[in-house]
Amino acid sequence: MQENLKIKLHYYLKSLIVQYILSFCTFPIDQDDILCSFKEDGKYSLIVKKEYADKHNLSYDFIAAWISLGLNSSLDSVGLTYKFSRALAEQKISCNVIAGYNHDHIFVKYNNKEKAFKILNELKL
Repeated sequence: MQENLKIKLHYYLKSLIVQYILSFCTFPIDQDDILCSFKEDGKYSLIVKKEYADKHNLSYDFIAAWISLGLNSSLDSVGLTYKFSRALAEQKISCNVIAGYNHDHIFVKYNNKEKAFKILNELKL
């Protein structure tokens, strides 16, 4: 398994900008509208489409672009997050990472989406 993972990680990352503008907020909401949730401190942190947050007057402070990494990765792989977060940090781009079962998903400031996308797609793992 580890050998396969090492081989896979030597390919270039083929990222995808998901065409939603997202907001991170907390609020009770219908589950069908939630992209992602995380329970912390008795509340849920939610990621919903910005248009939904605006329509329902949800407050938020972070407007995000969603970049889904086009690399099948394992939840127990080591070093992948380090590689792409370091490459983004070197260009002063913060990222928030959510690991799905098959792919990692990166949320960057919406204004940085094109620059982050370029950096990720030029990154050799």
